[in-house]
Amino acid sequence: MGSQKLVLIGNGMAGVRCIENILKEAPAAFDITIFGSEPYGNYSRIMLSSILQGDTTYEEIMLNPIDWYEENGIDLFTGESVIFIDKEKKTIETDKGRNVPYDKLIIATGSCPVILPLKGADKEGVFSFRTIEDCRRMTEAANSYKKAVVIGGGVLGLEAARGLLNLGMEVHVVHRSQYIMQRQLDEHASNMLQKELEGQGMNFLLNKDSEEILGETRVEKLRFKDGTEITTDLVVMAVGINPNVQLAKRSGIKTNRGIIVDGYLETNCSDTYALGECAEYEGMTYGLVKPLYEQGEVLARKLCKHSSPPYQGSTLSTQLKISGVDVFSVGQFSQDDTTQVIQYQNEIEGVYKKVVFQGSKAVGAVLFGDTREGPKLVDTIVKEKVIADKDKASLLESANPSNSHVANLPVTEQVCACNAVSKGVIIKAVQENNLKTVEEVKRCTKASGSCGGCKPSVSELLTYIQSDDFNEEVQVASLCSCTTLSEDEVVEEIQLRALGSLNEIMDQLNWSTEEGCSKCRAALLYYLEMIHPWFENSEDTLYVNERMNATFQDNGTYTVVPQIHGGRPDIDQLKKITYAAEKYPSIEVVVASDQRIQLSGVRKDQLNNVWTDLNMPLYAREFNKVAPIQTSDGGNLCNCGDYKFLELVKRLEQKTVLLKTPFRITIGISFCFHDGADAAHKDLGAIRVADKWEIYVGGSVGKEVRQGRLLSVVGTNEEVQEFMFSFIQYYRESARYLERSWQWIERAGLVHIREVLFNEEIRAELLTRMDKDRIQRNRSLVKM
Repeated sequence: MGSQKLVLIGNGMAGVRCIENILKEAPAAFDITIFGSEPYGNYSRIMLSSILQGDTTYEEIMLNPIDWYEENGIDLFTGESVIFIDKEKKTIETDKGRNVPYDKLIIATGSCPVILPLKGADKEGVFSFRTIEDCRRMTEAANSYKKAVVIGGGVLGLEAARGLLNLGMEVHVVHRSQYIMQRQLDEHASNMLQKELEGQGMNFLLNKDSEEILGETRVEKLRFKDGTEITTDLVVMAVGINPNVQLAKRSGIKTNRGIIVDGYLETNCSDTYALGECAEYEGMTYGLVKPLYEQGEVLARKLCKHSSPPYQGSTLSTQLKISGVDVFSVGQFSQDDTTQVIQYQNEIEGVYKKVVFQGSKAVGAVLFGDTREGPKLVDTIVKEKVIADKDKASLLESANPSNSHVANLPVTEQVCACNAVSKGVIIKAVQENNLKTVEEVKRCTKASGSCGGCKPSVSELLTYIQSDDFNEEVQVASLCSCTTLSEDEVVEEIQLRALGSLNEIMDQLNWSTEEGCSKCRAALLYYLEMIHPWFENSEDTLYVNERMNATFQDNGTYTVVPQIHGGRPDIDQLKKITYAAEKYPSIEVVVASDQRIQLSGVRKDQLNNVWTDLNMPLYAREFNKVAPIQTSDGGNLCNCGDYKFLELVKRLEQKTVLLKTPFRITIGISFCFHDGADAAHKDLGAIRVADKWEIYVGGSVGKEVRQGRLLSVVGTNEEVQEFMFSFIQYYRESARYLERSWQWIERAGLVHIREVLFNEEIRAELLTRMDKDRIQRNRSLVKM
């Protein structure tokens, strides 16, 4: 296992999802220990309401059963709570007297239910609604008692009330506000929801402040501050949650409402991180699943030392999980002098929709009865899309299924972030199992099975699949004919199983052929070198060192290419090349399209003598995936070429020598804007404009000519190097084998790549890793 000890405090959804990501990113990086106060594996807390409502079972909400921890070599201590963190000694102490050291510590203690300080709150029959045990106690009580009061008219309270109704109880919801779900709905939508729930048998007592719980040893009545009372057998408090920060406070970790963290989820204490409901980022705490999982992804990549943009907060949306009720809200839906509103209402069908605008941008929305536009509205609000006045009303119109938001997503895009279910997985499941309803999709794929926020997207996708306009096929191609696994699956298995050779991969992943084929061997060798820097490709090469290498030709001879940076040889280099060409008449001197001089037709018996006579660095075409840099100074178009920038080209070529990349990378440098077209059509190009450098990425020449896209504008040669090197390294780490740079940019998104490269800390990490890879690559190739 790994050399570093990682301790996770809290066995809940946020913390364990982070551990899952770590196991995918770097499965052997840490020895992992997890402490959980409950006697179970990790389960979906947000599905407890579905258990009360009778829609699922305890077994079905288990996300990580106990044997999962054993299979992944994780030490799990259930029913054991951490009571102190010694930051100086880097140890934790538990309530069972256990002391465990750590190198990295994650605090994911979640939150605690708010218990109102009412007189009589300690009586039998008073419940919170937070754990499996709470759920079991409420279910058992419903078998013996008939009346229940739920204090709290928010999402959790209404879900608990619906569950108790399903258990056959008479239920009253007590709420201190004048309308329910006031944090998620406007007054009109709230009134519609209340009417719908009253039709299902739920009762409401609004504008009520609870004062005292009455009874001898158990609950008999609830008294309000206005003097009125209600008879009840159960009182369920569902009035909110507070971040569980007591451990952090005791241990001297900085807290506010939650544990204060930065964009990489680090606290004010070194090597100590927090995420989930207990963490506070820029004054905000989050209780929904999507933000917690987003935090887990960022923290996992941080701990595994992989580049990632920081967490920057989340736009929250709410989907109510009560059978028969479709309610959705997102963003800011209250109105003031700075906002404008578009509304739609159909009382006959029970539909209400409202979008709130500030200027040309949507900032919030409420949907009731028809929530199909939910995904489109979230996308519009999160991306801050500019909407013309004439187009604003279209946000509330149900699109043709083929033009819907989810129909236009790529098949690899996740529809359900909670359970990592992509559009393609849902399409495949619907087609193979003839699924007809959202509920069937949930049972088959788990999409919408956690927080329920993606239910509108799943419904919209199902409508699209069932429409006449649907014509998509989901075909996940295998890496090659030797395996049924896709390329991504093979890479994931190499990481998860820590496979270190071709034989191990082919044996443990059940390759159909003993030696593989040319396609998979090349891909596997590439991934082994990228995943394991120590891996050495033992296949025969024509590379001895930088002054002794050559490229084998079909006619049995070799080509030797002097390393001439920027295609601009000096006098000494020209003399040596001329001498070798004159000494060996069979050698042909060629100026290639990449601005390099080649000595072709060298016989094998001449190689050592040619290398000795040249006595200069050579370009190993066979082993360099970064092509020689082509330069332009404007030629006859102008007089502004400046040869002082050749030093930049030299440094770029020296630091990219021998690097392996998924596909060959071309680089162009234009010293002035008069002749910048060539550089703009390379994988990487830099054009000098006035006193700045414009850096372009994703260009291409050949059959499909592509204009590069502007990545950044920088001022110095050093910045050009930083951005080009970090772009190359990020491409090396995240692109698929043989995936061209422009294909990778389209898949990953230029905005995302900019976010990564514009972060100075991430850029520095990428540069450090590239240097290490280059040194390791040189060691593995040099034979003498």
